[in-house]
Amino acid sequence: MAPSRDESLPLVRVVGPSMFPTLRTGDVVTVERSRTARENDLVLVRWEARPGQLSVKRAVREVDGGWHVEGDNPFASTDSRTLGAAEVLGVIRFRLWPRPRRLR
Repeated sequence: MAPSRDESLPLVRVVGPSMFPTLRTGDVVTVERSRTARENDLVLVRWEARPGQLSVKRAVREVDGGWHVEGDNPFASTDSRTLGAAEVLGVIRFRLWPRPRRLR
C-alpha cells in the first residue's frame, strides 16, 4: 500500500550555513510532516514574514503563534531571533546524503 500524501517523506536539500555543523549545503534530508515537533528537534519551517521561503532550523521552545527556532550556527542564521515565531511544517529525522545517518 502506498503511503497517503500526509505520510510521505519529502526530501529537502539544505542550502546555506545556518545549520553548520549539523547540516551543510547540499545535504539531503527527509521531512516527516505527520510528526509533532518537540524541543531540540530539527524542523522544516516557514515564517509569516517570508511565506515563500522554507528553512531548516532547531526547535527551541513552543511559543504563542508557533515555535521559536534557531540555527545551529548563530553567526550565519536568520531565525526566530529576527523573524519571530515560525510555523513548523515537519520534523527532520534522517540525512540521506552524503553521509546517511539519524539526526538529533
